[in-house]
Amino acid sequence: MGIDEPTPRPAPREVRIDKRQVRVLAHPLRMRLVGALRVHGPATATTLAELLGTNTGATSYHLRQLAEVGLVVEDPDRGSGRQRWWQAAHDVTSWEPTDFDDDPDARAAIEWIQGDQVRHLVEHAERWFATQHEWSPAWRDALGMGDIFMTIPPARLEELKAEVWQVLERYREAGSVDPQARPVQVFLAAYPLREGLR
Repeated sequence: MGIDEPTPRPAPREVRIDKRQVRVLAHPLRMRLVGALRVHGPATATTLAELLGTNTGATSYHLRQLAEVGLVVEDPDRGSGRQRWWQAAHDVTSWEPTDFDDDPDARAAIEWIQGDQVRHLVEHAERWFATQHEWSPAWRDALGMGDIFMTIPPARLEELKAEVWQVLERYREAGSVDPQARPVQVFLAAYPLREGLR
């Protein structure tokens, strides 16, 4: 590799969550802890508590619950004495809703997680609407959302989602050294059109 070539990012560590993991993950603070560790990197329970506006005791307890099912792990290279550092065990969490059809508790947990993702999207969008005037015209034009209507069978929709996901991964892996670059979150969603709008 030449000196001017960027160092390639390692492939994202992905977990397809099982029934036990989904039941543990379906908790507001636990979801936020995993997300914070993925976005900000390794941290202590105290740092995470400050970041998320909670207390260290609750943060420590929920980190241990997540560790029991392998969703977070201790970072032994950073720990010293009683101070424990935690990191996300994976970069990406995946599942299919039908993975949990035979377990009512796990199915309820995944439905809660999906609902929480939608709540997060709404909060994210509302924060953007409230502060977009503070951003440059280039960013105001680049950020935002749109939609498209189509008629498609499930197999083709799966192909479409996989292809779009590959594009998103390609852009993420490329990274950016541009001083104007900022972290963004891109949501991918596909839902059936309501009967009255068909």
